Amino acid sequence: MLLQAIEKGVSAKDIAEGLAVDVKRIQERRSMLDGIAPEVVDLLKDRMVVPAIFPVLRKMKPFRQIDAVEMMISANRFTLSYAKVLLAATRPEQLADPAKPKKLEGMSATDIARMEHEMERLRRDYRSVEDSLGDIMLSLVVTKGYVAKLFRNEAVADYIDRHHAELAMEMRGILEAVSSDARTLDR
Repeated sequence: MLLQAIEKGVSAKDIAEGLAVDVKRIQERRSMLDGIAPEVVDLLKDRMVVPAIFPVLRKMKPFRQIDAVEMMISANRFTLSYAKVLLAATRPEQLADPAKPKKLEGMSATDIARMEHEMERLRRDYRSVEDSLGDIMLSLVVTKGYVAKLFRNEAVADYIDRHHAELAMEMRGILEAVSSDARTLDR
């Protein structure tokens, strides 16, 4: 809204007076997304984020900004400290200015390198799980349907109850757990 008002010719000073805030704050908001990849803006547009993460994201190249924001979304953490950790785990070639070394108090270059390696491994593992999740969910739904159909057959249900009571109890518990699991994946 601020940008739209400024584009229509309203001065930052008038907006600041109308909102009872400092003019510098309006100017900061106006330039907050400068240097941020459009994809990042799109990913964050419906989320409550701390504005202080944008200067941290600006230190990364656009593709790394996107990657970092996807990790923030996955972890549901949009804090400055989390953004700084992601920056610390960013390889030098993924920084906007690789010549500037990353500085974190209490961390040696070895610790940062180890963190970068671990972050890369976690990213690969996450992508692998993400890629296989659809197949796993499909198998789970089909299996649940089949087992539920078996238990709707009274003869089969009676046999399992009589001869394998413990198994029947476990299977019914799993069916209830799968049926009540109403989680959705935001993608």
